[in-house]
Amino acid sequence: MKPYQEVRVIDSHTAGEPTRIVISGGPNLGNGPLSTRRAKFQSDFDWFRSATMNEPRGSEVIVGGLLCEPYFDDCVAGVIFFNNVGYIGMCGHGTIGLISTLAFLGEIQPGVHQIDTPVGVVKAELLASGEVTVINVPSYCHRNNVEVELDNGEIVTGDISWGGNWFFLVEAPEFDYSIAGIPSLTTYAKQIRKAIDNSGITGRNNQRIDHIELFAPPHSNDSHSRNFVLCPGGAYDRSPCGTGTSAKIATLYESGQIREGELWRQESIIGSTFDARVNLVNGQIIPSITGTAFVTADSKLILDPRDPYVHGIASSTCLTSP
Repeated sequence: MKPYQEVRVIDSHTAGEPTRIVISGGPNLGNGPLSTRRAKFQSDFDWFRSATMNEPRGSEVIVGGLLCEPYFDDCVAGVIFFNNVGYIGMCGHGTIGLISTLAFLGEIQPGVHQIDTPVGVVKAELLASGEVTVINVPSYCHRNNVEVELDNGEIVTGDISWGGNWFFLVEAPEFDYSIAGIPSLTTYAKQIRKAIDNSGITGRNNQRIDHIELFAPPHSNDSHSRNFVLCPGGAYDRSPCGTGTSAKIATLYESGQIREGELWRQESIIGSTFDARVNLVNGQIIPSITGTAFVTADSKLILDPRDPYVHGIASSTCLTSP
């Protein structure tokens, strides 16, 4: 018996945003629905999330995914997404990273594959080019033109939309959408999220709005918009954000600004892009997001019980240890 736990992970990045898929060595969550397994993960094994996501093995930028046996027989895999502070319902860039990881492992070939997630089954197509198109969960705008007041008295207006996570979408062209502008954008987005929390504004069923998405005109003539997305853990999304782009195009479609099947190219704060389209299925808005991921590492994490930081350096000490 080794005196430490080995966790095999495959790291990738999708349009600049890193994903870490846990291949083996993760907790045993049983074989129930993914939503039930996520609840067990959170209640009994949160230490594992922290150990793999937080320093010294991870960082606030990484999104993790625990590879699971799917609950539904027609799915090729199940996945539970998480980050440095908690759990994510669905992750667009992470799903692209997962599909590319499964292809790297030789588990799948080009074609359409179904992935089981805690918020529903997601379809993803691996193209011969290596690109991946994710067919996301039904997306919609929950409320338009919602006003919140910042601590300085400024009134900010945005839309509350769902794309697999909850977003507050704000047009804010007055900022510098370049690497140099990231500190100012981060501060502003955090002020908005604080105002939303303080005001008690939520998504459907009182769910917290934990993503803030700011928009401005694109830098490239080939794109339609440039965004800055503040993630729940405090980091910004290097990619255009798959669930955020889904929320955005659902809102645009509902307001009549884009048509079904029309291309929307979303640009990230670093200049990477996703191609997005609205598809209508049984009256629901089903966004598709196309992007590319690249595997960057196939490695083992070592969890040594003698290490005082074996469970990560987390902002919260409320972790359930084994």
